[in-house]
Amino acid sequence: MKIFLLRQTMRKKKPTETKSTAFLLPYFFLALLVLSTNGEAEEEAVGYGYTVRSIAADPSGKWLTANLQLIKSSSVYGPDIQSLVLLASFETQDRLRIRITDSNSNGQRWEIPQEIIQRQPHLSHKSLLQNHQSLPGKHFLSDRTSDLIFTIYNTTPFGFSVSRLSSSDVLFNATPELSNSGTFLIFKDQYVQLSSSLPIDRSSIYGLGEHTKPTFRLTHNQTLTMWNADIGSVNLDVNLYGSHPFYLDIRSPPSNSKAPAGTSHGVLLLNSNGMDVVYTGERITYKFIGGLIDLYMFAGPSPENVIEQYTELIGRPTPMPYWSFGFHQCRYGYKDIYEVEAVVANYAKAGIPLEVMWTDIDHMDAYKDFTLDPVNFPLNEMKKFCNTLHENGQRYVLILDPGISVNKTYGAFVRGMEAGIFIKHDGEPYLGVVWPGPVYFPDFLNPAGQKYWGNEIKLFHNVLPFDGLWIDMNEISNFDTSPSTPFSTLDNPPYKINNAGTQRAINEKTVPATAKHYNDITEYNAHNLYGFLESKATNAALIEATGKRPFVLSRSTFVGSGKYTAHWTGDNAATWDDLAYTIPAILNFGLFGIPMVGADICGFSRNTTEELCRRWIQLGAFYPFARDHSEKFTIHQELYIWESVALSAKKALGLRYRLLPYYYTLMYQAHTKGTPIARPIFFTFSQDIETYKISTQFLIGKGVLVSPVLKPNATMVNAYFPKGNWFNLFNYSRSVSKNVGSYTTLDAPPGDINVHVHEGNILAMQDEAMTTKAARETPFELLVALGSGGENSSGEVYLDDGEEVQMGGVEGRWSLVRFSSGIIGERVIFVESKIVNGDFALKQKWIINKVTILGLKNGRTKSYDLYTGKGMYGKSGISTNLIRSGEFVIVEVTGLSLIIGEEFKLELNTK
Repeated sequence: MKIFLLRQTMRKKKPTETKSTAFLLPYFFLALLVLSTNGEAEEEAVGYGYTVRSIAADPSGKWLTANLQLIKSSSVYGPDIQSLVLLASFETQDRLRIRITDSNSNGQRWEIPQEIIQRQPHLSHKSLLQNHQSLPGKHFLSDRTSDLIFTIYNTTPFGFSVSRLSSSDVLFNATPELSNSGTFLIFKDQYVQLSSSLPIDRSSIYGLGEHTKPTFRLTHNQTLTMWNADIGSVNLDVNLYGSHPFYLDIRSPPSNSKAPAGTSHGVLLLNSNGMDVVYTGERITYKFIGGLIDLYMFAGPSPENVIEQYTELIGRPTPMPYWSFGFHQCRYGYKDIYEVEAVVANYAKAGIPLEVMWTDIDHMDAYKDFTLDPVNFPLNEMKKFCNTLHENGQRYVLILDPGISVNKTYGAFVRGMEAGIFIKHDGEPYLGVVWPGPVYFPDFLNPAGQKYWGNEIKLFHNVLPFDGLWIDMNEISNFDTSPSTPFSTLDNPPYKINNAGTQRAINEKTVPATAKHYNDITEYNAHNLYGFLESKATNAALIEATGKRPFVLSRSTFVGSGKYTAHWTGDNAATWDDLAYTIPAILNFGLFGIPMVGADICGFSRNTTEELCRRWIQLGAFYPFARDHSEKFTIHQELYIWESVALSAKKALGLRYRLLPYYYTLMYQAHTKGTPIARPIFFTFSQDIETYKISTQFLIGKGVLVSPVLKPNATMVNAYFPKGNWFNLFNYSRSVSKNVGSYTTLDAPPGDINVHVHEGNILAMQDEAMTTKAARETPFELLVALGSGGENSSGEVYLDDGEEVQMGGVEGRWSLVRFSSGIIGERVIFVESKIVNGDFALKQKWIINKVTILGLKNGRTKSYDLYTGKGMYGKSGISTNLIRSGEFVIVEVTGLSLIIGEEFKLELNTK
């Protein structure tokens, strides 16, 4: 039985002899492996690895480089690259980069261009070749400011590892097993392999998308393929619309207890080529069909630290406009503008908040971008519709597909041909087929293509004042499949990635791999970048067209897409399983640096049911991006269709709108630090190892826990609560208290969802309303959940106009208010604020009219004092109220009129 990757050949040959005695033992061992067990045939290994020829290190300890030499050639998947250069370098104290490429490529081997994803330039080959020595044993690279240590092993084959200085825990272990060539470094022109062992009993891995998975934590023994494809998210365990070769690893404690539970790190393999990642639990192996190894290690040590470090490299998430956190309605199949107007009116009649109305391709003239159907969506009616929405504080978003109809009477086509900006094949624009019929695809790698796209958006916006853009079908999706170019290893590479779960040809239903982009870049190399590049161009175009903060929603994504776009999880179905799958999907995109993410509420395909839609809006109301969307040939599922769904929608969305300041503040945190909006529970409770396996609940921010019903006919939910006191946000008197984390069965009647806030948090909330604009005009309430262990509670609210292009920019048209609360001695509760950049908030004259305090075990409000920047605050009209219910007392201070832009301190004597 052979336990390493083999392929049959039809001829016998002896292992190549070598004069170097250092190679004799591994060659003898490898020779034994290539002989068949019956002696009649031979199987050739995919590769035999490399040895270290020489090593050099920077005296300052910032980098180490090694020249690597191939041990033995293998013809499987093509010839091996004979010599490689490895560079390990500390880019920051928390980020280690390991780059391996062909030492003779002179920079010609494909890698993602710097202008696409900006990163530190690497050292030139010439500088890396200086001061090299041939040294036995192992060599270290460490930095006194970093917890990471890089070690290279001068073995045969060579290997390397990354470990922690503080605990000796090995994070990435690419030292090979001599009996398993699947663990060797293999580097060919169209097949590169890199493998790391993992501590199977301690490592929990998340990420490596985009795939629909039933669990957030990756299960063992699976292949995760990355090749962007128009495959609906209703399909489990296959490559979908985006590629994100990044994972977060959170570790259970080792037996020696040197590393505490929850110590985390991140790993990115920055490569845009087609890829399989084979994850067995005890090993993770990358197999990709081009480019080079550009590996980044992020030290953490907390999950939140990892994502901050990751997004520092790939780009912080773009800020979203305030209005985008309202509720959105869409459907593929609205027959005309009058039906769309009726939907808006029906939401108002039902009293359900509606912020944004969308149209799918129905509004287009023959499905052509930048056009309107003159019969069913005439321009004059569409203008009136947009104006009415804007007068009511609502917005309009429409769809664009990248394919431009081949039609000589169509202005967008004519201008594109004149500019010469379409992707080419055999020297001519590549002809695909999508909704309009024959189409050409703009090349967003071409600066002229970006300019063309921006101009088309601006021209259309001059005609119709839409507020945001939805870019779809940008994997690229193609209804046609072009035949492969004869003898082309680009269209037909030697290694078949597991595309669509069936090793489907990479050309199928997309642009051929031999197609050419700007500067002769092949589709083979740039395929996974297309949606990213369209997002970037669309983001810039909207800023130019509107002068406001852009809202872009893209189906296809790549590493760094969050810098330009939001995302939805694609074409799901109206099933209970699909409802549950949305939680892992949304949590993954938070890890990928795309925090503004949601799923089609009530399901896109198939007919939904009243119960499913009711439970889905209860959950979907708390997605960062909340949109109801359905397919043309399904029943309507707008939230007012069923009375029970409408009631649940009003209740759940009512709380969401009260939490809008919290969501928007989380957007600010995402933009400035990279942290997700929707988070796995272990982000806050990383030392609670039970949280590592939870896929059915999630946190909004650090302390609001959403525990939905995900099964039919259920009126209870088994929810996990980490240690501490948790208060129901629909009814403050209902609480759950835990000395240690454990599961609790909660009542979940048909119209209810459980949402709790954890002790130690302060939420700034406003009243519910039908639009975000109306909600922003209501007073603030501070909800204070006191800590039970003597720790202070904290929270903050970020304030700006909601649509300025910059968020927290240097010009200062924003304010940040930080709140803290605690108990002085045994009887005085204090709540106070500190302000950064308070002028903006002062000018808006927003007020706090109520403070509610949760978590007080007993007591009464004997007296209180209130101070502002102007001294003692008058007490006229202010009242305090104690509500005794269950284990805790609720304290309400009402009748306040505190300007949120002024610092204050409230002290309550409770004895």
